[in-house]
Amino acid sequence: MRRVRRFLPVTFVILLAAASLYLIWPSTPKEFLPGGIPWPAGKGIEIGSFERRTLRLGLDLQGGTRLLLRAEVPEDFQGNVDDALEGTMRVLRKRVDASGVSESEISRQGDRNLAVQLPGLTPKRARALLGRTAQLRFCEPAGANAADVGLCDEAGEWQQATGDVDGQRLALTGRYLKSNAYVQFDQAGRPGVGFEFQGDGGEIFRQITERRIGQQIAIFLDNEQLSAPVVQSVISDRGSITGLTLERAQDLVIQLNAGALPLQLTVLQEQSVDATLGKDSVHRSVLAGEIGLLLVALFMILYYRFPGIIATVALVVYTLLSIALFKLIPVTLTLAGIGAFVLSIGMAVDANILIFERMKEELRAGRSYAAAIDAGFSRAWPSIRDSNVTTLITCLILYVLGGGFEVPLLGTFDAPLVQGFAFTLAVGVGVSMFSAITVTRILLHLFVGTRISRRHDWFVPEPSAAAEGARA
Repeated sequence: MRRVRRFLPVTFVILLAAASLYLIWPSTPKEFLPGGIPWPAGKGIEIGSFERRTLRLGLDLQGGTRLLLRAEVPEDFQGNVDDALEGTMRVLRKRVDASGVSESEISRQGDRNLAVQLPGLTPKRARALLGRTAQLRFCEPAGANAADVGLCDEAGEWQQATGDVDGQRLALTGRYLKSNAYVQFDQAGRPGVGFEFQGDGGEIFRQITERRIGQQIAIFLDNEQLSAPVVQSVISDRGSITGLTLERAQDLVIQLNAGALPLQLTVLQEQSVDATLGKDSVHRSVLAGEIGLLLVALFMILYYRFPGIIATVALVVYTLLSIALFKLIPVTLTLAGIGAFVLSIGMAVDANILIFERMKEELRAGRSYAAAIDAGFSRAWPSIRDSNVTTLITCLILYVLGGGFEVPLLGTFDAPLVQGFAFTLAVGVGVSMFSAITVTRILLHLFVGTRISRRHDWFVPEPSAAAEGARA
């Protein structure tokens, strides 16, 4: 029974490490592991709607575009600015999700700035997808009442098309569209966008097409004229936009279905990362991490002997568990984040060093192996706790300041890479405390009462006379 109790914690550690390894196993293992071996491909995890296939990589590792957008609030704006910003972010997320871009990130930076990361998209495509307010308007040639209904273009050639519903003049805009716009093709294979009206939109469109048969109706997106088809018959419930490229039609469908942006956005910063450079950075980072882990393990084994072996096993468990958490949360890994993770490996080793040094002192004083373990952990814990808490406080400060802060006369500064560094380091520090206090202790207790526990020379290079007498 005692033996079963001793092996239960070890079984838990083994299962935890095995589950983490299964979760993080790469889908293309040949890129990260030695060649010549038929490594199986990793499949990640999928439980219902929860799915994690690969690690989320940042722009500097995957390539793509990062935009810093400024939300412009109109002078006559009466609503809540924070609510308008949240609504703008929701619309942007809908557009990004509908475009099929994976591992994207949209976050608020500072007072009215939005940081958007779009892996795999060029800056031009990113601006076209996100920058528009997506306000669709139906217009007709300007007439005598142009000043009353509003103009659609700067030249004054087109005015807003309207209809009368229950005695009210209503302008036909994109707010009357259903969120089911789609790409369609004509008989010649040319792409376009099909749409349907909802509410009073069908009646307004019927009135407009009825009076414009044989004439043009222009369709504007914001201030850009998309097309000006000639009305062939009266239409009440649906229509189409022609004369578009396939990519433009796909983007327009996304914009119409996601809705209009509550606030106008302008691009403050634009950063493009080449995918080839990102892939090379991933390989170099993985190689650097493997070499660093090997060197740390070699030092621990040579200097601390048997406890060094225990620390190496705990370090491997720590590494597997940390990467598994990065994948599950998920954490967007950047080069700065990988640097934070490597730094947290050093901190995990530091906790083991404090414990082992305390154990060596207890063994030199003649204590037994089991007593040395308990005393080593209890005396090293305050130092481990204080050092890690101060690191976590620093991570919190970096994360808060990285989200943006305003300096008078200089403007707003934001550093999302600093946020990623701080969050990754905080996760690593938390897991390192678990690894040092729990995993290392479980593994050391596994050998209580065995021959290894009586070989003090495997723990202390030069045991004292008291320790020699206790061992005898």
